[in-house]
Amino acid sequence: MMKHILAAALWGFVMAVAFPVYAQQPKENNLGSLWSQVADYYSGIKSKTAEVEAANYQQRAVKSNQLPQLKAQAQNTYGTYEGSLGAFFPQAGFFNVSGAAVPIESSTSAANTFASATVNWELYSFGKLRKQNQAAGALYQQALSEKEAYLLRLKKLLSERYINLLYNQAKWNWTQKQVERLNDIRKTTAGLSASGLRPAADSLLASSSHIQALGEQHKWEGFKNASLIKLLELYGGDTVDYMESSERFIQLSQGAVNQFSSVDSAHPILHALEEKSQYYTLSGEAQKRASLPTVSLLGGYSYRGTGIQTNEPVSGSWKDGFNNTATNYLVGIGITWDISALQRDHLKGEKLFKEAESVQQLQLQYKQAMQADLAASQSKIAQQYQQLIQTDQAVKQSQAAYQMYLARYKSGLIALSELLQIQNLLEQAANLHMEASRDYWMQLAYEAELTTDFDYLFNHL
Repeated sequence: MMKHILAAALWGFVMAVAFPVYAQQPKENNLGSLWSQVADYYSGIKSKTAEVEAANYQQRAVKSNQLPQLKAQAQNTYGTYEGSLGAFFPQAGFFNVSGAAVPIESSTSAANTFASATVNWELYSFGKLRKQNQAAGALYQQALSEKEAYLLRLKKLLSERYINLLYNQAKWNWTQKQVERLNDIRKTTAGLSASGLRPAADSLLASSSHIQALGEQHKWEGFKNASLIKLLELYGGDTVDYMESSERFIQLSQGAVNQFSSVDSAHPILHALEEKSQYYTLSGEAQKRASLPTVSLLGGYSYRGTGIQTNEPVSGSWKDGFNNTATNYLVGIGITWDISALQRDHLKGEKLFKEAESVQQLQLQYKQAMQADLAASQSKIAQQYQQLIQTDQAVKQSQAAYQMYLARYKSGLIALSELLQIQNLLEQAANLHMEASRDYWMQLAYEAELTTDFDYLFNHL
């Protein structure tokens, strides 16, 4: 019984230790996980988000025009009082100095206190405010679509930089293998030359080929580092683990060919143009209606104090400016109509309609071009996949042939020039395969931008 208890306790201890270690194992890296970090870091996305928020505030500001417009003012002045009595509601910044004629022995100036509040509520504006609100809403939707279009371009840019990094890494890996093969040939040739079985020129030729391969490896080392720097500009980290993606890069992976038959009309680029055209149309309608009259509800209240008294001497003392108070109010309905703006607003509206028509035609042009690009891209992807199958077979057959010729060279059955020729054929086959892989993934990235679907690319690379 005690043995079972000890065994159970030991097993529990092992699981307690092993589970955190297992849980801390890094997830399999892919392009999708990299994008999630780019989306949190890249300042360009934050800039577009700020533009959307600005458009939202603008929409709310335009919408607030439908609310009653309330103005208030308060003033205390000291000055002359030529004029006549009367109740009035001056705009903010205009001062009340009116008064009545008084005996000569009075003060020639007096203090005044005035406070007022006015309200102006447009009851009916023949749809001007409604069209302005709709135009502001279209501008906000345009900002949203432009952000989505920017995210698509950024996803494509990230994919292209990642693919270039994987391509340069694959080229570097291949040059490293090439250096190892040529170094093996160099050592073999040096031994055969030392034993007199091969001429000394073969040793020099093998050494020259090896040195050239080393130079090529340094070249791709620079390309690889440069592409990593470009990727980190989006990523924001010090490095990125892409070794597993590098293996998937040269593997045969057939994409979803011909899954999409047409470009969606809701594509962010097309939708942004549609909203832009809608904005111009609504702005044109609002501009034409701007020349129509506006019916407003008016209201106001005022408080006035002054040192001027009826049939009494005028007091020039500041404290008396709060005496002789009077309050007034007004309510009513007013109609405002700028008749002279009829022709001007009509022409401005027609101009906006033409701009809306221009954007509509541009949207149609974009849609046709994107549809043609999608069909062309799908055709390329299908043929490039077939090319990948063939180049992969060519590489495998070249590798097998190289091993056979290497064994024959070591046995003295063929010359070094024949072996190097086979090695060059192997190099050409490998280069074609890597270039075909890069072109294939690039076309998948381009198709993903046209179809707004990066799932396959993010999950398989």
